[in-house]
Amino acid sequence: MNKEVKAGVIGVGHMGQYHVGAYSEITGVKLVGLTDIDVDKASLVAEKYRTKFFPDFRKMLENIDVVSIAVPTAKHYEIAKVCLEAGVHCLVEKPICEDLESAKELFEVAEKNGATLHVGHVERFNGAVQQLSKVVKNPILIESRRLSPFDPRVKNDSVVLDLMIHDIDIILNIVNSPVASMNVLGSSVFTEKEDVVNVQLQFENGCMASIIASRATQEKIRTLAVTQAEEYIVLDYTNQDILVHRMASSQSELTRKELRYTQESFIERIFVHRDNPLKLQLEHLIGCGTNGDTRNISVENELKSLKVALQVLEKLRSSKPVKA
Repeated sequence: MNKEVKAGVIGVGHMGQYHVGAYSEITGVKLVGLTDIDVDKASLVAEKYRTKFFPDFRKMLENIDVVSIAVPTAKHYEIAKVCLEAGVHCLVEKPICEDLESAKELFEVAEKNGATLHVGHVERFNGAVQQLSKVVKNPILIESRRLSPFDPRVKNDSVVLDLMIHDIDIILNIVNSPVASMNVLGSSVFTEKEDVVNVQLQFENGCMASIIASRATQEKIRTLAVTQAEEYIVLDYTNQDILVHRMASSQSELTRKELRYTQESFIERIFVHRDNPLKLQLEHLIGCGTNGDTRNISVENELKSLKVALQVLEKLRSSKPVKA
């Protein structure tokens, strides 16, 4: 970075505070301020990070180059549009919008005003995910599990937009083929929205994907498993770890006494550079917005993830998910 970049955060709830902390760690970035409708909480966060609290986010825009928007999804479009029209580079937490047309419009507004717009799919910056393309070439079957205990703060969004959209995003980029068919099952447990969802996708290239997302499981699990013709790859998002299982050799040997059969396999641990994915994500936003770096995910792919997630929701609601 050639000059100091000035950053701000809109919304300092659970996720927003991570953004505040991440900006504070980036060399060459000054956290100018933050804002939230909860004045007391925002003031405390501002004091902790020695930055300024702005009662009105519009006033903050005059002083910043980049901003993270971490407010409830229903407010994303309204706030992001104002920021982009002011020429401020934006990272909007996922899902970017509640509908596809609003998301498309935001990208159009960004382009018109020379601003960069990224969506907060932080798992893309997980060290293990960034190594996936080196080992995943021709996936046959993908199995994704994103399970966690219930958290009351996300009761207004379905688990599809809260958690599963991460896995949809990663899988679409791994497979790089259009979705041919989709089957869905869902259940409401703690909220009026879907808390547990199971999706099966069939892609035009023949690959299959099974995606399970739950916020009703008493253990936190974040894994992705990929079957290929010659290997089985297991990724752990939490540990930023990748294991590749391969069959080494197999042979049978007939003797006078007995039939011996030997089959051996080996496990390779892929080297992963572990860092703070959110920090890397914000550095990418800053690089694209202020240095002209090339975005690592196209606008088309940003929209594709939301489109498929919304299709899952549409199918769920047309089939009336079960209340557990």
